[in-house]
Amino acid sequence: MKATKVPEITGAYLFEPTPYADERGFFCRTFDADVVRSVGLDPDAFVQDSLSRSVRGVLRGLHLRSGAGEAKLVRCSYGRIFDVVVDLRTDSPTYRSRAFFELSDETQVTLYIPAGCAHGFQALTETADVSYRIDRPHDPAEDVTIAFDDPELAIPWPLPVTSMSQRDREAPSLAGALQQKES
Repeated sequence: MKATKVPEITGAYLFEPTPYADERGFFCRTFDADVVRSVGLDPDAFVQDSLSRSVRGVLRGLHLRSGAGEAKLVRCSYGRIFDVVVDLRTDSPTYRSRAFFELSDETQVTLYIPAGCAHGFQALTETADVSYRIDRPHDPAEDVTIAFDDPELAIPWPLPVTSMSQRDREAPSLAGALQQKES
């Protein structure tokens, strides 16, 4: 497994496994504490694992947390997704930068998203399972949502949106969400 910096988002990394393939399929390590530690992250900081399943066209996000924020490791364990990270850390040299990724079950690449960055994704396959490893227990009172179609962000979502949560449909603009994040 190797770690690669994401140039658009300071502190973000892609963790790329080394698959061992044969006639049965493949095997790969999806988390390696030593590799995580090698880029300055504490592998023991992650306290919660979650899984979401979405169907083609479903959009989830853009989400982040107020207060101390929430760092996460994200991997598409089944199917394919279009994944988006927006740096909203005011002290970051990549503040307001965006990065886009296609994560899939074929590569099993894991994306590390630093606390203070917004995250969202769209399912590109009939079924897409996304695994999350999060560094703080979830507190719904700290949830912040940003409109997926905010013109300031101009995210090039690849498919028409087939479904999203009511919270995501009613999300404020980036400017409104940043005010909420600070309060």
